[in-house]
Amino acid sequence: MPEMSIIIVSWNAREYLVGCLMSLYEEDLPWAEIIVVDNGSSDGSPDTIEELFPEVRLIRSDENLGFAKANNIGIMASSGKYVCLINSDVVVLGGCLEALKDRMDSDPSAGLVCPKVLNPDMTLQPTCRRFPSIKGAFLSAIGLDSRNYMRHDSVMEAEAVSGCFMLARRAAIDEAGLLDERFFFYAEDKDWCRRIRNSGWKIVYLPEAKAVHYGGSSSSAAPVKFYIELHKANLKYWRKYHGSLSAAIYLAIVMLHQALRIGSAAVVFALVPGRRTNEARKVKRSAACLRWLLSGKEAA
Repeated sequence: MPEMSIIIVSWNAREYLVGCLMSLYEEDLPWAEIIVVDNGSSDGSPDTIEELFPEVRLIRSDENLGFAKANNIGIMASSGKYVCLINSDVVVLGGCLEALKDRMDSDPSAGLVCPKVLNPDMTLQPTCRRFPSIKGAFLSAIGLDSRNYMRHDSVMEAEAVSGCFMLARRAAIDEAGLLDERFFFYAEDKDWCRRIRNSGWKIVYLPEAKAVHYGGSSSSAAPVKFYIELHKANLKYWRKYHGSLSAAIYLAIVMLHQALRIGSAAVVFALVPGRRTNEARKVKRSAACLRWLLSGKEAA
Protein backbone atom coordinates (compact mmCIF):
# COMPACT_ATOMS: atom_id res chain seq x y z
CA MET A 1 0.00 0.00 0.00
CA PRO A 2 1.49 3.38 -0.98
CA GLU A 3 2.16 6.01 1.67
CA MET A 4 1.25 8.80 -0.75
CA SER A 5 -1.23 9.06 -3.59
CA ILE A 6 -0.42 11.75 -6.17
CA ILE A 7 -3.49 12.89 -8.11
CA ILE A 8 -3.27 15.01 -11.24
CA VAL A 9 -6.39 16.33 -12.98
CA SER A 10 -5.82 17.27 -16.60
CA TRP A 11 -7.87 18.88 -19.36
CA ASN A 12 -6.26 19.51 -22.75
CA ALA A 13 -2.83 20.15 -21.25
CA ARG A 14 -0.81 17.29 -22.76
CA GLU A 15 2.60 18.97 -22.93
CA TYR A 16 2.35 20.33 -19.40
CA LEU A 17 1.10 16.98 -18.11
CA VAL A 18 4.03 15.13 -19.65
CA GLY A 19 6.41 17.64 -18.06
CA CYS A 20 4.74 17.21 -14.68
CA LEU A 21 4.97 13.43 -14.81
CA MET A 22 8.59 13.53 -15.96
CA SER A 23 9.48 15.68 -12.95
CA LEU A 24 7.81 13.13 -10.67
CA TYR A 25 9.65 10.22 -12.28
CA GLU A 26 12.96 12.01 -11.72
CA GLU A 27 12.29 11.72 -7.98
CA ASP A 28 12.79 8.49 -6.04
CA LEU A 29 9.22 7.83 -4.92
CA PRO A 30 8.88 4.10 -4.21
CA TRP A 31 6.25 4.94 -1.59
CA ALA A 32 3.92 6.80 -3.97
CA GLU A 33 1.25 5.96 -6.52
CA ILE A 34 0.33 8.34 -9.35
CA ILE A 35 -3.24 8.74 -10.58
CA VAL A 36 -4.18 10.93 -13.55
CA VAL A 37 -7.83 11.86 -13.98
CA ASP A 38 -8.43 13.10 -17.52
CA ASN A 39 -11.39 15.47 -17.84
CA GLY A 40 -12.46 14.56 -21.36
CA SER A 41 -9.40 15.96 -23.14
CA SER A 42 -9.45 16.17 -26.92
CA ASP A 43 -5.70 16.74 -27.38
CA GLY A 44 -4.61 13.10 -27.11
CA SER A 45 -3.51 13.36 -23.47
CA PRO A 46 -4.87 9.97 -22.30
CA ASP A 47 -3.26 8.01 -25.13
CA THR A 48 0.05 9.81 -24.58
CA ILE A 49 0.02 8.94 -20.87
CA GLU A 50 -0.74 5.29 -21.57
CA GLU A 51 2.13 5.16 -24.06
CA LEU A 52 4.79 7.05 -22.11
CA PHE A 53 3.82 6.30 -18.51
CA PRO A 54 2.21 2.84 -18.36
CA GLU A 55 2.71 2.66 -14.57
CA VAL A 56 0.40 5.65 -14.04
CA ARG A 57 -3.16 4.79 -13.17
CA LEU A 58 -5.29 6.62 -15.72
CA ILE A 59 -8.96 7.40 -15.11
CA ARG A 60 -10.75 8.66 -18.20
CA SER A 61 -13.86 10.83 -18.17
CA ASP A 62 -15.97 11.42 -21.26
CA GLU A 63 -16.62 15.02 -20.19
CA ASN A 64 -15.09 17.89 -18.23
CA LEU A 65 -16.31 17.18 -14.70
CA GLY A 66 -14.59 20.18 -13.19
CA PHE A 67 -11.56 20.35 -10.92
CA ALA A 68 -13.25 19.43 -7.63
CA LYS A 69 -15.25 16.44 -8.86
CA ALA A 70 -12.35 15.00 -10.88
CA ASN A 71 -10.03 15.28 -7.88
CA ASN A 72 -12.64 13.60 -5.70
CA ILE A 73 -12.75 10.70 -8.15
CA GLY A 74 -8.99 10.42 -7.83
CA ILE A 75 -9.09 10.66 -4.04
CA MET A 76 -11.73 7.93 -3.77
CA ALA A 77 -9.68 5.70 -6.08
CA SER A 78 -6.49 6.23 -4.07
CA SER A 79 -5.21 4.38 -1.02
CA GLY A 80 -2.30 6.43 0.35
CA LYS A 81 -2.00 7.77 3.89
CA TYR A 82 -1.36 11.15 2.30
CA VAL A 83 -3.10 12.57 -0.77
CA CYS A 84 -1.23 15.03 -2.99
CA LEU A 85 -3.19 17.16 -5.46
CA ILE A 86 -0.92 18.58 -8.18
CA ASN A 87 -1.97 20.66 -11.19
CA SER A 88 -0.94 19.32 -14.57
CA ASP A 89 1.09 22.49 -15.24
CA VAL A 90 3.34 22.04 -12.20
CA VAL A 91 6.93 20.81 -12.30
CA VAL A 92 8.12 19.35 -9.01
CA LEU A 93 11.67 20.29 -8.05
CA GLY A 94 14.14 17.91 -6.44
CA GLY A 95 13.23 16.64 -2.97
CA CYS A 96 9.93 18.51 -2.80
CA LEU A 97 7.62 15.57 -2.09
CA GLU A 98 10.11 13.96 0.27
CA ALA A 99 10.25 17.19 2.31
CA LEU A 100 6.45 17.51 2.42
CA LYS A 101 6.07 13.88 3.47
CA ASP A 102 8.72 14.27 6.20
CA ARG A 103 6.84 17.28 7.58
CA MET A 104 3.61 15.31 7.70
CA ASP A 105 5.37 12.40 9.40
CA SER A 106 6.90 14.65 12.06
CA ASP A 107 3.88 16.89 12.71
CA PRO A 108 0.72 14.88 13.46
CA SER A 109 -1.30 18.11 13.85
CA ALA A 110 -0.71 19.08 10.21
CA GLY A 111 -3.70 18.26 8.04
CA LEU A 112 -2.38 19.91 4.89
CA VAL A 113 1.09 20.98 3.78
CA CYS A 114 2.04 23.05 0.74
CA PRO A 115 5.41 23.94 -0.85
CA LYS A 116 6.88 27.21 -2.06
CA VAL A 117 5.55 27.75 -5.58
CA LEU A 118 7.67 29.55 -8.16
CA ASN A 119 6.89 31.18 -11.50
CA PRO A 120 8.69 29.86 -14.62
CA ASP A 121 11.30 32.65 -14.16
CA MET A 122 11.89 31.32 -10.61
CA THR A 123 10.34 34.32 -8.88
CA LEU A 124 7.90 33.71 -6.05
CA GLN A 125 4.29 32.89 -6.91
CA PRO A 126 2.32 33.79 -3.76
CA THR A 127 0.06 30.94 -2.70
CA CYS A 128 -0.69 31.54 1.00
CA ARG A 129 -3.39 34.11 1.57
CA ARG A 130 -5.86 35.14 4.22
CA PHE A 131 -9.46 34.04 3.98
CA PRO A 132 -11.73 36.36 1.94
CA SER A 133 -13.06 39.45 3.70
CA ILE A 134 -14.68 42.76 2.79
CA LYS A 135 -11.39 44.50 3.51
CA GLY A 136 -9.51 42.02 1.34
CA ALA A 137 -11.96 42.40 -1.54
CA PHE A 138 -11.62 46.19 -1.40
CA LEU A 139 -7.82 45.98 -1.36
CA SER A 140 -7.98 43.81 -4.48
CA ALA A 141 -10.32 46.29 -6.17
CA ILE A 142 -7.89 49.16 -5.72
CA GLY A 143 -4.84 47.19 -6.82
CA LEU A 144 -3.48 46.18 -3.41
CA ASP A 145 -4.22 42.47 -3.58
CA SER A 146 -0.70 41.68 -2.36
CA ARG A 147 -1.79 42.85 1.11
CA ASN A 148 -4.05 39.79 1.29
CA TYR A 149 -1.11 37.40 1.04
CA MET A 150 0.99 36.17 3.93
CA ARG A 151 4.79 36.24 4.10
CA HIS A 152 6.49 33.40 2.26
CA ASP A 153 9.97 33.48 3.75
CA SER A 154 9.68 30.86 6.51
CA VAL A 155 7.71 27.88 7.76
CA MET A 156 4.33 29.07 8.99
CA GLU A 157 0.76 28.08 9.68
CA ALA A 158 -1.29 29.41 6.76
CA GLU A 159 -4.99 30.16 6.31
CA ALA A 160 -5.79 29.34 2.68
CA VAL A 161 -3.35 28.00 0.10
CA SER A 162 -3.48 27.54 -3.65
CA GLY A 163 -4.94 24.33 -4.97
CA CYS A 164 -2.17 24.00 -7.56
CA PHE A 165 -0.15 21.87 -5.11
CA MET A 166 -1.46 20.53 -1.80
CA LEU A 167 -0.55 17.49 0.29
CA ALA A 168 -3.40 16.45 2.60
CA ARG A 169 -3.53 13.87 5.35
CA ARG A 170 -6.13 11.16 4.71
CA ALA A 171 -7.40 11.49 8.27
CA ALA A 172 -8.00 15.22 7.73
CA ILE A 173 -9.91 14.51 4.52
CA ASP A 174 -12.05 11.94 6.36
CA GLU A 175 -12.98 14.60 8.92
CA ALA A 176 -13.37 17.65 6.68
CA GLY A 177 -14.84 15.85 3.69
CA LEU A 178 -13.95 15.80 0.01
CA LEU A 179 -13.74 18.89 -2.20
CA ASP A 180 -17.08 20.68 -2.60
CA GLU A 181 -18.24 19.78 -6.12
CA ARG A 182 -20.45 22.87 -6.32
CA PHE A 183 -17.21 24.66 -7.18
CA PHE A 184 -16.48 23.69 -10.78
CA PHE A 185 -13.01 25.09 -11.26
CA TYR A 186 -12.10 27.77 -8.69
CA ALA A 187 -12.49 28.51 -4.93
CA GLU A 188 -12.64 24.83 -4.00
CA ASP A 189 -9.13 25.16 -2.53
CA LYS A 190 -9.91 27.91 -0.01
CA ASP A 191 -13.20 26.20 0.86
CA TRP A 192 -11.30 22.96 1.55
CA CYS A 193 -8.67 24.79 3.59
CA ARG A 194 -11.39 26.42 5.67
CA ARG A 195 -13.09 23.10 6.40
CA ILE A 196 -9.80 21.39 7.24
CA ARG A 197 -8.91 24.19 9.67
CA ASN A 198 -12.41 24.12 11.14
CA SER A 199 -11.89 20.41 11.80
CA GLY A 200 -8.92 21.26 14.02
CA TRP A 201 -6.04 20.58 11.63
CA LYS A 202 -3.16 22.92 10.78
CA ILE A 203 -2.26 24.06 7.28
CA VAL A 204 1.52 24.37 7.02
CA TYR A 205 3.59 26.25 4.44
CA LEU A 206 7.00 24.64 3.90
CA PRO A 207 9.34 26.84 1.79
CA GLU A 208 12.15 24.29 1.64
CA ALA A 209 9.92 22.21 -0.66
CA LYS A 210 9.69 23.86 -4.09
CA ALA A 211 7.78 23.51 -7.35
CA VAL A 212 7.24 25.56 -10.50
CA HIS A 213 3.70 26.44 -11.58
CA TYR A 214 3.22 27.63 -15.16
CA GLY A 215 -0.44 28.60 -14.73
CA GLY A 216 -3.22 28.93 -17.27
CA SER A 217 -2.62 25.59 -18.99
CA SER A 218 -6.36 24.99 -19.31
CA SER A 219 -7.87 28.46 -18.87
CA SER A 220 -5.76 29.98 -21.67
CA ALA A 221 -8.00 28.27 -24.22
CA ALA A 222 -11.02 30.31 -23.07
CA PRO A 223 -9.80 33.23 -20.89
CA VAL A 224 -13.10 35.12 -20.74
CA LYS A 225 -15.11 32.03 -19.81
CA PHE A 226 -12.68 31.03 -17.09
CA TYR A 227 -12.46 34.58 -15.73
CA ILE A 228 -16.23 34.63 -15.27
CA GLU A 229 -16.04 31.13 -13.76
CA LEU A 230 -13.50 32.47 -11.25
CA HIS A 231 -15.87 35.18 -10.05
CA LYS A 232 -18.84 32.82 -10.06
CA ALA A 233 -16.91 30.48 -7.76
CA ASN A 234 -15.81 33.31 -5.47
CA LEU A 235 -19.41 34.45 -5.14
CA LYS A 236 -20.52 30.90 -4.29
CA TYR A 237 -17.83 30.75 -1.62
CA TRP A 238 -18.91 34.10 -0.21
CA ARG A 239 -22.55 33.06 0.01
CA LYS A 240 -21.57 29.79 1.66
CA TYR A 241 -19.80 31.47 4.57
CA HIS A 242 -21.23 35.02 4.85
CA GLY A 243 -24.64 36.65 5.27
CA SER A 244 -26.73 38.27 2.53
CA LEU A 245 -25.72 41.84 3.46
CA SER A 246 -22.04 40.97 3.39
CA ALA A 247 -22.52 39.17 0.06
CA ALA A 248 -24.24 42.25 -1.41
CA ILE A 249 -21.33 44.46 -0.31
CA TYR A 250 -18.87 41.99 -1.77
CA LEU A 251 -20.75 41.95 -5.07
CA ALA A 252 -20.68 45.76 -5.24
CA ILE A 253 -16.91 45.73 -4.64
CA VAL A 254 -16.40 43.19 -7.42
CA MET A 255 -18.37 45.40 -9.82
CA LEU A 256 -16.22 48.37 -8.78
CA HIS A 257 -13.13 46.27 -9.35
CA GLN A 258 -14.15 45.38 -12.90
CA ALA A 259 -15.06 48.99 -13.71
CA LEU A 260 -11.66 50.18 -12.46
CA ARG A 261 -9.89 47.51 -14.49
CA ILE A 262 -11.70 48.62 -17.64
CA GLY A 263 -10.84 52.27 -16.96
CA SER A 264 -7.15 51.65 -16.24
CA ALA A 265 -6.74 49.32 -19.23
CA ALA A 266 -8.40 51.89 -21.51
CA VAL A 267 -5.94 54.56 -20.35
CA VAL A 268 -2.93 52.33 -20.99
CA PHE A 269 -4.41 51.33 -24.37
CA ALA A 270 -4.57 54.99 -25.38
CA LEU A 271 -1.15 56.01 -24.07
CA VAL A 272 1.05 52.95 -24.72
CA PRO A 273 0.63 51.60 -28.27
CA GLY A 274 2.90 48.63 -27.62
CA ARG A 275 0.53 47.26 -24.99
CA ARG A 276 -2.73 47.69 -26.87
CA THR A 277 -3.28 44.01 -27.65
CA ASN A 278 -2.85 42.99 -24.04
CA GLU A 279 -4.96 45.85 -22.66
CA ALA A 280 -7.72 45.11 -25.17
CA ARG A 281 -7.89 41.57 -23.80
CA LYS A 282 -8.23 42.94 -20.27
CA VAL A 283 -11.06 45.26 -21.31
CA LYS A 284 -12.88 42.43 -23.09
CA ARG A 285 -12.53 40.11 -20.11
CA SER A 286 -13.62 42.62 -17.46
CA ALA A 287 -16.47 43.96 -19.63
CA ALA A 288 -17.82 40.43 -20.09
CA CYS A 289 -17.57 39.82 -16.34
CA LEU A 290 -19.32 43.10 -15.54
CA ARG A 291 -22.13 42.30 -17.98
CA TRP A 292 -22.53 38.91 -16.34
CA LEU A 293 -22.67 40.42 -12.86
CA LEU A 294 -25.20 43.08 -13.88
CA SER A 295 -27.40 40.49 -15.59
CA GLY A 296 -28.26 38.96 -12.22
CA LYS A 297 -27.24 35.48 -13.37
CA GLU A 298 -24.67 35.32 -10.57
CA ALA A 299 -27.35 33.74 -8.37
CA ALA A 300 -27.15 30.55 -10.45
